Amino acid sequence: MAGKAPLGPVSTARQVPRWSELREVVQFRRPRLGRTARRLEHALTVRDLRAAARRTTPRAVFDYVDGAAEEEITAARNVAAYRRVTFLPDALRSVADPDPGVELFGSRIAMPLVFAPTGYTRMMHHHGEAGVAAVAEHVGVPYALSTVGSTSIEDVRAAAPRGELWFQLFFTADPAVNEDLLARAEAAGYSTVLLTVDTTVSGMRYRDVVNGLTIPPTLTARTVLNMSRFPVWWFNKLTTGGMTFASLTGVPGNPTPGEVASMMFDPGLDLTSLDWLRKRWRGNLLVKGVTTPASAREAVEHGADGVVVSNHGGRQLDRSAATLDVLPAIRAAVGQQATVLIDGGVLHGQDVVAARALGADAVMIGRAYLYGLMAGGRDGVLRTYEILAEEYQRSMQLLGVRRSEDLSERHVAFTPHGAGDYPNVSV
Repeated sequence: MAGKAPLGPVSTARQVPRWSELREVVQFRRPRLGRTARRLEHALTVRDLRAAARRTTPRAVFDYVDGAAEEEITAARNVAAYRRVTFLPDALRSVADPDPGVELFGSRIAMPLVFAPTGYTRMMHHHGEAGVAAVAEHVGVPYALSTVGSTSIEDVRAAAPRGELWFQLFFTADPAVNEDLLARAEAAGYSTVLLTVDTTVSGMRYRDVVNGLTIPPTLTARTVLNMSRFPVWWFNKLTTGGMTFASLTGVPGNPTPGEVASMMFDPGLDLTSLDWLRKRWRGNLLVKGVTTPASAREAVEHGADGVVVSNHGGRQLDRSAATLDVLPAIRAAVGQQATVLIDGGVLHGQDVVAARALGADAVMIGRAYLYGLMAGGRDGVLRTYEILAEEYQRSMQLLGVRRSEDLSERHVAFTPHGAGDYPNVSV
């Protein structure tokens, strides 16, 4: 104000800081020994693990995980759908002592998450399916082994002797093969079968064709040259046994890789196959690869305990709907008694929150943990889980929700895109 004298200089007493005082305000991080440990410590998100995987894995292998069918539109839609979720938090709710666990098929699991089945897993890292199963057992969630896994049914059980193991069945045209696989899964104590129904024919994945990762492989000179830039990956592959479809090496006929491909993609798969499987398998039975309410209802009517809302991560039929978009309608179609899981596009703990709130009992992750596996083997898979679990619990609490069971539609605003109503999507 006019007439006021200006402020004088600030007088502050200074002293030489003592180390004990400095130590209270400056905490130095203890360096981690080992390149892999440092790489994983610096990964704060699944996307960070993806970036690390790209740096540590041959391009053909990374593309096999990262890629999808045709123009990869469906894969992008899966991810984009979760970005259309708006959270609506409850205020003034205690979230002390949070409980992220859920009941799934009568068992309590640590959070609503299942490690999904993936093929060729030992190609990504020599720890392979055994490493993933061991992590799942350690953290307390199920792991599903693929028919075309690179570790056998029995060896996965040995790696996770007390784990909750599921088996994904590619229903083949050979009844003896189907019976052999189911009998072995039964003998090894697998609790749940996932009948995959979206692979009547193989999707066209251009990245794999270009890189030569077909069945059987037809590697190009460029692919081999790129792989040579990753000597650690090569060393581990050459010293830990050959790549095979491990659960199929001992089945009747001992099929070649090319014959395995023909077996996996059976255009004759129909409801009679599901009827036979329901009579044969006494455990839990889910139909994986359902994206419409009518198909979900039909699967349950034919004896399935539930469905996995899945478009194979966009790796089969491109331009199909994002799984999150169809989840609420599928839940309404099958009712509350059926089990409903969802996969595709789950890369963040908030995606798990959204899926749970919109009707899923749990999510399945595939690419997410494979990024971790490529970045750091078994420890990378564990880091994937830690990231998602921390994101999930934190987001649940910030929503004003203490227990997973209390998440509901009132916590989200979500408008699914209708058929033909998708924006242009680029990958």
